[in-house]
Amino acid sequence: MLSVFRGIIAVCLVLLAAGCTLPRSAALQNQIISEGTSQTPSFQVVEVTRAAMPMLARWPYTGDDARHGWFRADRGPDSSLIRTGDRIDIVVWDNQDNSLISDIGDKQTQIPPLTVSATGTVYLPYVGEVVVRGLTPEAARERVQQKMEMVVPAAQVQLGVTPGRNNSVDVVSGVGNPGRFALQDRNTRILSVLAQAGGVDTSLRQPRIRLQRDGRAYSTRLDAVLSDPSLNVRVQGGDQIAVVEDMRSFTAIGASQNQRLIHFEKERMSALDAVSAAGGLSARRADPKGVLILREYQPRQLRKGPEGPDMQQVVFAIDLTSADGLFAARQLQVHPGDTLLTTESPITSAQTILGLIGSVVGIGARVDNIGE
Repeated sequence: MLSVFRGIIAVCLVLLAAGCTLPRSAALQNQIISEGTSQTPSFQVVEVTRAAMPMLARWPYTGDDARHGWFRADRGPDSSLIRTGDRIDIVVWDNQDNSLISDIGDKQTQIPPLTVSATGTVYLPYVGEVVVRGLTPEAARERVQQKMEMVVPAAQVQLGVTPGRNNSVDVVSGVGNPGRFALQDRNTRILSVLAQAGGVDTSLRQPRIRLQRDGRAYSTRLDAVLSDPSLNVRVQGGDQIAVVEDMRSFTAIGASQNQRLIHFEKERMSALDAVSAAGGLSARRADPKGVLILREYQPRQLRKGPEGPDMQQVVFAIDLTSADGLFAARQLQVHPGDTLLTTESPITSAQTILGLIGSVVGIGARVDNIGE
């Protein structure tokens, strides 16, 4: 019997010497990197270093939440501009007894509400078409009065504007009272509009603002806007705003503490943030030299040269045992849909076999004792 156990030990030693291992729960770094660096690779391997970060920062953004990014706030005029679709209310005051536009004894005439046409004009009796689009309400009042003075020399004009669709924004979801909200001036901020709409729904997990403007989409986290006044941008007429849950996520697998789908915890997450969100590396299993980010690009995003990836599938290899790797991991941004793969340390496999040998030796010793 003892000879049998000695034979098993010999086999285990041969496996260990040959580099063979028992089944693992995570891949080894060299298994992945070697395939990616072969003569006919099926994916591209990029070593993440500080020297490589300026190049990688120019690579395209990927994921379901592909974006045009957000933009910085600026200061706009406190006045509004008249747009097509706005309603104009005009009252003409005239103290002449034989006024052309008012009845005897009346000093004012209320002109029926006027809508700014597609050509930017309103029609006034005895005057004709008057261009008001693009003017402030005060400038429009002065222009209408100048036109009226041609037929009513003593006319005084009072003008009011009710914003139409092109001077309003739509808040469509994620707030207490969705609807259309008129802009009072050109300095209205997005947080002011959300407040008018009843505030953000408190049941939303990690709410995210999406803004559609002129056929382009912009997106950012609500907490980022709340913490940074420069992100509280001005809205424009025709904007459509939605507040939704931040569904961006990445997957953590391999020798990390947590293997699961992880939602983004903030607007931008670095590779180091991702490792932390995954619970860190398993002290007994993980290879800190083999932290990998797996990403898939669209064919239209491929580039020749440093401006983008050469292949659709890219593996970013990070060595967290060096200062260079750590600083680079703080700069490399994780994209939605990425996979964080923590490879298994080669030492773990050796320890597994050595543990097996120890168990076999222990069993053999007990068998010998029984035989005696």
